[in-house]
Amino acid sequence: MITNIFPLLLFVFIVAFLILFLYIIPVPLWIAAWSSGAYVGIANLIGMRFRRVPPNVVVDARISAVKAGLDIPVNDLEALYLAGGHVGSVVKALISADKANIKMNFGTASGIDLAGRDVLEAVKMSVIPKVIETPVVAAVAKDGIQVMAKSRVTVRANMERLVGGAGEQTIIARVGEGIVTTIGSSVSYKAVLENPDTISRTVLAKGLDSGTAFEILSIDIADVDVGENIGARLQTKQALADKEIAQAQAESRRALAVAAEQEMKAKVQEMKAKVIEAEAQVPLAMAEAFRKGNLGVMDYYNLKNIAADTEMRESISKMGEARHEHPIQKTKHKGDDKDDHTHG
Repeated sequence: MITNIFPLLLFVFIVAFLILFLYIIPVPLWIAAWSSGAYVGIANLIGMRFRRVPPNVVVDARISAVKAGLDIPVNDLEALYLAGGHVGSVVKALISADKANIKMNFGTASGIDLAGRDVLEAVKMSVIPKVIETPVVAAVAKDGIQVMAKSRVTVRANMERLVGGAGEQTIIARVGEGIVTTIGSSVSYKAVLENPDTISRTVLAKGLDSGTAFEILSIDIADVDVGENIGARLQTKQALADKEIAQAQAESRRALAVAAEQEMKAKVQEMKAKVIEAEAQVPLAMAEAFRKGNLGVMDYYNLKNIAADTEMRESISKMGEARHEHPIQKTKHKGDDKDDHTHG
């Protein structure tokens, strides 16, 4: 029984050994690398297994680089993988850059990839420029008319500034700022509508791509439109505000005048009260004068006559004023009298 089991165990052991051997020593990858001219030693392949680096990723990338005419050391590819980089994308980017006559070495490509940017996309953008469309930017010319402009910015990736350079949002913000400045310095909105290319020329001359990961090739104004009359609206608001201020000041002056009038009325009443009080003292003073012999009976009558004469003169003057105030009515009455005589 034991004799029959031994060959089976030997067979299982041999199969397991072969599987383990082929896993630890990837002979097919070694043969593929050797036959492609991108030789990778058996020791390197075994070391990759122990360092937890997939040998197929490194070998495939090296074979692609060698076939494209690039000699990238195995250790560099392995270090890039261990650092968390994308080995395949970096190698493809280097091949694309080499074919497009773009100067870029493995260190630069690895740095761009490890910085979080898509290095292959950056190379494609360097070969085929990208068009960034800005949102509608509204600005006000010196004559107070609002002008709305929309632009298209053609950019190309700058490999030297791709690490640490600002992105697309910075380009959009700077272009928008340049458009606002250019329109705001225009004397009239008509000048902007007649020559919209002045906006692109002025903005492009500002060097807005400094410190960014892109190189601006052109800025084209896609659309220009006239908006509201901001100047007139602001003047209207200012006029309304001035009107409210003037009304408030007038109301304040009116309140002061009313208060002064009431104060004067109070003073008049006070003076009348004093006059009445003084007049009340006159009979007492006259009685005192009679008792002391300082005032005679004739003197008293003379005073009375003078007072009566004064009252008569005042009544006559009032009647004259009344006649002068209604001359038409008096003429009409005379005519009525004539008509009455005629009828009679």
